[in-house]
Amino acid sequence: MNRILTAVLVAPLIVYAVGWAHFYFFLAVLSAIAVLCYYEYAEIVAAYGIGKPGPLGYAAGLGVLLVPREPEFVIVLAALFALVLGLTASDLAKGFPRAAALLFGVIYIFGSWRMAILLLERSRWWLLFALLLNWLGDSAAYYVGRRLGRHKMAPIVSPKKSWEGAVASMAVSTIFAALYLPRLIPGMTLGPAIILGVAGNFAGQVGDLAESALKRGAGVKDSGNMLPGHGGWLDRVDSVLFSLPMIYALLRWVG
Repeated sequence: MNRILTAVLVAPLIVYAVGWAHFYFFLAVLSAIAVLCYYEYAEIVAAYGIGKPGPLGYAAGLGVLLVPREPEFVIVLAALFALVLGLTASDLAKGFPRAAALLFGVIYIFGSWRMAILLLERSRWWLLFALLLNWLGDSAAYYVGRRLGRHKMAPIVSPKKSWEGAVASMAVSTIFAALYLPRLIPGMTLGPAIILGVAGNFAGQVGDLAESALKRGAGVKDSGNMLPGHGGWLDRVDSVLFSLPMIYALLRWVG
């Protein structure tokens, strides 16, 4: 019940921000979600015993997310500053791993969310597609996996995930892409729509497993508790953080 209630409260805000709100309202919502994701990521990193990445991660991340052009310069500067901070650590065995975790988090979270802005610049329908594709797929995997899941997909990384849930997720996402894209994206035909649906869902499922491995290595069950029934923000968007770059890359480089 908490899972459904949280979705009913949060989803309309995000859909409004993406589909109809002013661009700066969208940026504000996106920035807030990215910061919350990084906060949860920092807590997971701390559980590895190397300390939290620190304020530089938030500053660099927002720079990557919001600078108008060439965010790679922000990434390079963040890497250099993180290494300098590593030099000043009292325990060098932890200072440099913490610097690496800072930079990884900036790219993983803020870099991936940057793709949301690039997709929005193409069309609001593209970004809505990327978000809904994984939310529908995740829901299908959750409910089908709970009822019909018998064969474990990755028992060490995520014991509750099943192949039945994964197949259901792929099927629902592919059907959604086949119905959504040809109707709302001018010039889109069924074949490329199915490819985008399959690729986006596959990337999302890998992202889900990657975040599960990150938590399991830290001995953490959920990334947080801000979203009752879902865990934390990072738990809710882990698949999106992988699928956004995949979908944008296919649009940018394949066409």
